[in-house]
Amino acid sequence: MALFSPTELRVLLKRPLTDAECELAHDLTEDAFFGEVGDRLTTPPQRGVKAVALNVACRVLTNPGGLRSEQAGGMLQSYADDETGVMLSDDERRRLRRAVGMASGASSLSIAPEEACSPVTVWRAQ
Repeated sequence: MALFSPTELRVLLKRPLTDAECELAHDLTEDAFFGEVGDRLTTPPQRGVKAVALNVACRVLTNPGGLRSEQAGGMLQSYADDETGVMLSDDERRRLRRAVGMASGASSLSIAPEEACSPVTVWRAQ
C-alpha cells in the first residue's frame, strides 16, 4: 500500500533523499499505522491518512531518535519517549483513527467477568 510517494516526501522535506531512505520511512510509517488501526486502512488510503503519514515519515527522517532537547554545556539531552522506534503523537493517532472511521475519543471497556465486578447501587431520592 502506498501511503505517499517518494517525490512527495522529498518535496516536503526540501532535501535530497535516497530511495532507501524514502522506502524505510514509508515502511516504518505503514507499520506504525497498521499497529494503530489494523486492516482498516484501504487501498488507496482514506482522505486524511496521507497528511498524517507524511508528517510521521518526515519526523522519522529528521529526528529518528526522538530527541526533544539538547544542551551544549554539560551535554544534556532529553528524549520524547523512553521507547524507541516510530511512535505516533496523540494528535497523529487521533487524526489517523478519525480518517479510517474509528472513534478518536477516550472510551472504556471492561472485559472482566461479571462476578469479578463489585455490585453497583444507584441511590435515588424517595
